[in-house]
Amino acid sequence: MKVLLLKDPKEDDGGQDPYIRELGFRGLEATLIPVLSFKFLSLSSFSEKLSHPEAYGGLIFTSPRAVEAVELCLEKDNKTEAWKKSLKEKWNAKPVYVVGNATASLVRKIGLDSEGKNSGSAEKLAECICSRESPALPLLFPCGTLKGEILPNMLKDQGVPMESLPVYQKIPHPGIHGDLRSYFSKQGVPASITFFSPSGLTYSLQHIQELSGDSIKHIKFVAIGPNTARAMAAQGLPLSCTAESPTPEALARGIWKVLQPHACC
Repeated sequence: MKVLLLKDPKEDDGGQDPYIRELGFRGLEATLIPVLSFKFLSLSSFSEKLSHPEAYGGLIFTSPRAVEAVELCLEKDNKTEAWKKSLKEKWNAKPVYVVGNATASLVRKIGLDSEGKNSGSAEKLAECICSRESPALPLLFPCGTLKGEILPNMLKDQGVPMESLPVYQKIPHPGIHGDLRSYFSKQGVPASITFFSPSGLTYSLQHIQELSGDSIKHIKFVAIGPNTARAMAAQGLPLSCTAESPTPEALARGIWKVLQPHACC
């Protein structure tokens, strides 16, 4: 059976996207189509803040893009050596919170230890952070311009200081319409489509509705997490499953279950 994942392909150490591999283990033929591009913002301001770990109680990363912004800051301002010699160690003396394995992997590549990757959502990560002793200094939270408010509000309610800094903006991928049209014309209507973010849903749903026609009622729609599931519900899109966690294994398990005859997830 063919399934469509609306995300960027990301090769792991084995040279294959882990979502493709996990779905393949279950006999499913997956295709990845990127629906988002990113524009980075405020890198000079972010770079300055990264240079002063003494002003913060730690870091929060809830997306791979925020970690990529760190890499861009280090390259742009020639701070790679300073990061290796002292800044990395100073940040590692503080908690670095993350959501998801993909984000945790990128954080590890820039030399930082992290915690919270198995929390699965911003809400669960906020609970993890709030269970610790509140830091005297604010946690630095590089984020997107369309960040959810669940984590900031939960931290605020518990008196945990935090400083948000938008460092990237989501925009539609320029090839989204052509890529989707090509897929549907060559592969047909997929058995399942997975959305990986509310923004990805916004930018792709109309194209999918047009290309699927009446066959859309046969597609099993899946969400990578609760925020995306809520966005799908708001659009009136029937939700077959939400992955138990934002991991290839959990998503593959969920999709496989909903594609079984008379199955529910």
